[in-house]
Parts: sequence; C-alpha cells; structure tokens
Amino acid sequence: MKKLRLMILFVMCMLVFAACTGKKDEVVKEDTTAEASVTIVPTAAPVTETIEEADPTPQVEPVQKLEIKIAALKGPTAIGMVKVMEDNTTGTTANNYSFSIAGAADEISTGLVKGDFDIAAVPCNLAAVLYNKTKGQIKLAGINTLGVLYIVETGESITSVEDLKGKTIYSTGLGTTPQFTLNYILAAHGIDPEKDVTIEYKTEATEVAAILSDSADAIAMLPQPYVTTVMMNNDKVRIALDVAKEWETVSEDGSGVVTGVVVVRSEFLENNKDAFDAFMKEYTASATYVNENIDEASALVEKFDIFKAAVIKKAIPYCNITLLQGEDMKTKVNGYLTALYNQNPQAVGGAIPTDDFYYMQ
Repeated sequence: MKKLRLMILFVMCMLVFAACTGKKDEVVKEDTTAEASVTIVPTAAPVTETIEEADPTPQVEPVQKLEIKIAALKGPTAIGMVKVMEDNTTGTTANNYSFSIAGAADEISTGLVKGDFDIAAVPCNLAAVLYNKTKGQIKLAGINTLGVLYIVETGESITSVEDLKGKTIYSTGLGTTPQFTLNYILAAHGIDPEKDVTIEYKTEATEVAAILSDSADAIAMLPQPYVTTVMMNNDKVRIALDVAKEWETVSEDGSGVVTGVVVVRSEFLENNKDAFDAFMKEYTASATYVNENIDEASALVEKFDIFKAAVIKKAIPYCNITLLQGEDMKTKVNGYLTALYNQNPQAVGGAIPTDDFYYMQ
C-alpha cells in the first residue's frame, strides 16, 4: 500500500514537470518565430539630366576684307602682279582688290592725286614727281621692275658701250628716262651724247622696228617687250647690250636702272598698314611665281590685257621682274633718281625725295 502511494506520487511529479516543460517550449517557440518589424524605404527613381552637346566647330566672325583700288601701267610694270590679280578673281587674296590697267601714266597720276587709286605700279621717276607734287603724300614701297632697256642691232659691230662711239642710235623716249639712262651710260664710258654719237628719237617703237627691218647695220635702244616683238618679226636683230648691266658696271653708289616701282598713298598707308603689308607679301609671291612659271604667267598677262602671251613668254626672262624692298630698294632708287636729276631736275619733280619718300617696312 505504501508502495502504491509512492508510485502515484512519482507519476504526479512527472506530469507536473512535463507541463512546465511544455510551457517553456511554447514561449521559446513564440519568441523564435516572431516576425521582426522592418521599415522599407522605397528607392528613389534615377534622375536623368539632359546635357546639350557642344558645337564641335566654334562660330568665328568672318574677317572683313578691305576694298583696295590698284592701278598699273600696261607693260612690264604690271606683269609682276598678275598672280595677285588671278587670286583676286577666286577670292583667295587677303583683301578685295579692284585692278585698273592704264595705257598712259597720266591716267594713274590723276587717279592717285584724287584718291581714286590707293596703290599703283608706275615708272620710278613718276613716283618722285608725284611725291614732290603732293608734298609727300605718295610713298615708294618697292621696286617691281629693274632695267628693261636693251641695245639691239642688225649687224655684229657692237660688243661694248665704247663701240657705240661714232654710231647712229635709234630710240624712243626723248625727254624721258630712256634718254637720261642712255646718256648716263655713254658719259660713264667717256662718250659725249651730244658730240660723239647721233641719237635719233622716234615717237613709237614701231618706227624703230621699221628702221631695223630695212637696214643691215642699224643700232637701236628699245625696252622689253618691244625688243622681243622686233626679234620675233626680224631674225636679223640681236641683243648687243643689256643697259641695266652696263649701268651697274659703272655705278659707284650701288644704284641701278629702276624701271617700275610700287607706290601707295600716305593717307591710305597710315590707316591700313596691315592690309597694305598683306598686299606686298602677296605681290612678292606673285613676282616669284611669274619668274618661275613663265608659261602660266604669260597666259595671265594676256588674260588681263597687259600684253600678248606669245611675246611675253619670250620676254619675261629679260624684263627683270622683282619686288625689292628696304635698304636695297632705297639705294638703287636714290642713285637712279640722282642720275636723272643731274641731267634734268624736272625729270624727278624738281628735287631728290627725302627719306620719308621710302616706306621701310
């Protein structure tokens, strides 16, 4: 009986223990399965920024080209600028140029004085005359043509200046630079132009050409390209002397025969120096082009109604086309003008131009 009571007490204790264990498991189970409270923040939508693409070619204001009026005398003084004239027609020059080719020097003189032209290619002595006439309103910027005068003959008697003594010489240019130039080289070789030779001046080169055609031993002084024209029509004519070389042989001051020069109005130069310098740079390149590309240059000479291409093609090597500036220009021009002045002051306008005559770039 006593054992039975102990058995009942043991079973009751076990039941109580089991009940307590079940409660504990329930608590643990609830704690481990409870859901955590989580706050979800929505993701912001991506921001799309619109970026304007930059123009890869920046806008540049077009350069305003200056309108420049240029005149040139028909003949060698205009030949050196034909490449500039051609480039101007295609719009590739630094400025816009309006070219006028004149048949007579007085057309250019009047235009320069009135301001109708800004730049001109003229005979050297005319530049000095205009400088004196306008009291310094014309400046000389470069030599574009050196000597173009030649002694020619139909015989074989002339090989030096001394051989001209006692001869008759036919020429053009009475009272102008051809006469003064011939007198200078004759006098430098001890020949008196008034006593030791007979010089017959004709009005036109065609008159001289006719004399050469009719004589077997005629002597003449002519400029290019007329020399070439005469030689193409008369195979008896030959070049005996280059007058420019003969001048340089006797010159003691570094001067030379200067046929053509480039002048500019002082007022225009003061207001447009950069534009003028750009033109002179183009002119220099043009003169080089003419000497190095004779066929193409000759075609341009005819295109711009300066002279026939067939003649100029043969004449260019004898025209001494150039563009000299600076001290070399000044030395040659001053010596040449002095030689003319010594024979006839009015040939240079009555006075030798002073230093402000020269534009020394």
